[in-house]
Amino acid sequence: MKRAFVAAVALAAVLTQPLAARPAAAQEAVVPVGDAEALFTSPDPALNANKQVVYGIIRDLLEAGHWEMADRYLSEDYIQHNPNAASGRAAVVEYFTKVRQVKPQPIPAKLKTPIVSVTAEGDLVVVAYPRQVTDPKHPAGGYSTTWFDMWRIRDGKAVEHWDPALLP
Repeated sequence: MKRAFVAAVALAAVLTQPLAARPAAAQEAVVPVGDAEALFTSPDPALNANKQVVYGIIRDLLEAGHWEMADRYLSEDYIQHNPNAASGRAAVVEYFTKVRQVKPQPIPAKLKTPIVSVTAEGDLVVVAYPRQVTDPKHPAGGYSTTWFDMWRIRDGKAVEHWDPALLP
């Protein structure tokens, strides 16, 4: 009984610390699938088409940097909810080509980006990725978490995008 009380007091002491002061907790790593391409298909023709638009965004634009192809995947009035880039296809292209200075590379036959899952429902496609984060308060350790991108697809192009990005 005394051990349980001591353990409870120790746990309470950690849980009452501000989050930044807590040591990084052990956890299971977020693991990608072996065949990411298979996740970008669906037996439903509309969901399959939407997933294929997102596949092209990830492969051709984000991985290969071929932002000259953006009109194939993004609507002109594309709404961007990432606070680092303005809305509109032209603004997103400018962000990646001028601000981030992304240069085109050969388009890969298969995705290089590790993918955890792809979910499509209606006009939305959500892609989850594993992400390793270094904890600046505990540089010897880090943690595994999940990043996501979500796009709204209309008429074969992305018209809106969300992710958990923050300002630097």
